[in-house]
Amino acid sequence: MAIGDVEPVPNSTDVYYVDTGMYEVEQYGSVFLIDAERPALIDTGIAADREAVFGLLDEVGVDDLEYILPTHVHLDHAGGAGYLAERYPDATVMTHEIGAPHLVDPTRLVEGTKAAVEDQWRFYDEPLPIDEDRVEPLTDGDEIDLGDRTLTVYHAPGHAPHQVMFHDDGDDVLFVGDAMGIWEPKTETLRQTSPPAQFHLEKALDDVRTVEDIAPETLCFGHFGPHPYSEEFAEEYKRVLVEWVEAIRQKREELDDDEAVISHFVEHSRMDEVWGVRKAHDEERLNTRGVLGYLDYIGDEE
Repeated sequence: MAIGDVEPVPNSTDVYYVDTGMYEVEQYGSVFLIDAERPALIDTGIAADREAVFGLLDEVGVDDLEYILPTHVHLDHAGGAGYLAERYPDATVMTHEIGAPHLVDPTRLVEGTKAAVEDQWRFYDEPLPIDEDRVEPLTDGDEIDLGDRTLTVYHAPGHAPHQVMFHDDGDDVLFVGDAMGIWEPKTETLRQTSPPAQFHLEKALDDVRTVEDIAPETLCFGHFGPHPYSEEFAEEYKRVLVEWVEAIRQKREELDDDEAVISHFVEHSRMDEVWGVRKAHDEERLNTRGVLGYLDYIGDEE
């Protein structure tokens, strides 16, 4: 699959995804379309990649998009929402109630994103604000009627407090956003997503347990597309999260200097040859900073 390609989600009916070319890495960005009686788009990618998402909708033949459904409002998942709302003026935008106000006024979201992604901001375009009357808040347990299927909303706040997952009861597909990390197909590994400023280990583990309770046939990741679900896969991500946080905790105790801790994990990245040096190092820095912030947070709680 190459940047811009559209593929069906395996073992599904009328569910498709596109490689948006996020960060100039093949398959890194995945946006999903459910071509139901009331079509719904799951996530939007960053605003700069919106033409790939428009291409998905055009290729499948969706003229009237009913719903735009960001799993959360981080701009790599919701940055294109305003442009899609502009292109489809009858579409309703729905996301978790914590995140919904940030789609109406993205000022703080942009500031927070720039602080979190640092040099990666070069890949982004500014998001467009969306009229308040077109944005509807979601909460845990809500259902979205697509006509021939229903999406059930599950709050998944470990990666971000405004994250939800959508379960499609028609095809038993679970759109997980970042709740199950990143499945990297070239190395066939699950990798952590622990960005600043609100990553929380215990809540992230609870999110995986929610996935285990649902036990869907297919997981649809916000990065690198679909993957079959298994109990072993869920257990693996819980292990990845725990070991990642513990490695940073131990390195902080050893070095007693957060910048040195970040530099250590950047220098020891195993993803240089997969994502390129610049992207791999950006990713390690982002995820390390998120865990350091989490450790500060739980330290304050204690």
